[in-house]
Amino acid sequence: MKKVICSLLSLFLISVTLMAQTKVIAHRGHWNCEGSAQNSIASLQKAQEVGIYGSECDIYLTADGVVVLNHDRTHGSMIVEETTYKQLKKLKLQNGEVLPTFKSYLKQGLKDPNTKLIVEIKSHKDTTNEDRCVKEVVKMVKKYKMESQVEYISFSKRACKNLINLSPATPVAYLGSDVAPKELKTLGFSGVDFSDATFNKHPEWIAEAKACGLTINVWTIDNKADMQRFIDQKVDYITTNDPILLKGLLK
Repeated sequence: MKKVICSLLSLFLISVTLMAQTKVIAHRGHWNCEGSAQNSIASLQKAQEVGIYGSECDIYLTADGVVVLNHDRTHGSMIVEETTYKQLKKLKLQNGEVLPTFKSYLKQGLKDPNTKLIVEIKSHKDTTNEDRCVKEVVKMVKKYKMESQVEYISFSKRACKNLINLSPATPVAYLGSDVAPKELKTLGFSGVDFSDATFNKHPEWIAEAKACGLTINVWTIDNKADMQRFIDQKVDYITTNDPILLKGLLK
């Protein structure tokens, strides 16, 4: 009986340790490898193959209401918000893919429910477009029944507020550096998603976020020493352009 109890205790401690361990998020997907590109379907597929916690992507709404993946306001010389998808997809990504729609991205995500989709709603020039983008994203996620697989982030307080209202059960974290964790907690956020520079300026915010019960993500960490520094501080997630390096370090 004593051996059984010891074995069960050991399994419990192992499971708790795994749950508490810092997790890996691939920045714009796992793009820094052959056949991939930032914010591509391949970058999500490669992240799924690596076996990490999540893959981050950036979202915009086109002039004709199509939700697409793109980090910048422009795709080549075209302003995404002011251009139709038919025009945008003529310019291929670095790996030869057409500009992905969020719908196609979700379909790839369904192939591996274990990989979280960390969806960043970009700040749009027109707040009406931003509101429409949020509504379309939430609508599609609900359509594919992926609420438990998706997490939202944004620099836009407006977008975050809408996300919290439209999908209250889905995690929403703030990317900006101008709001303390205590205030974010009162606003209904589930986590903080701050840069290395923000935590360097406000090192006390890690303890504050933990005390508030908020998850902690730090971006974008590609240096081994910096990765280890945040692992030692027991942050929940590290977003990186080098998920292989981080995963190996965590082992």
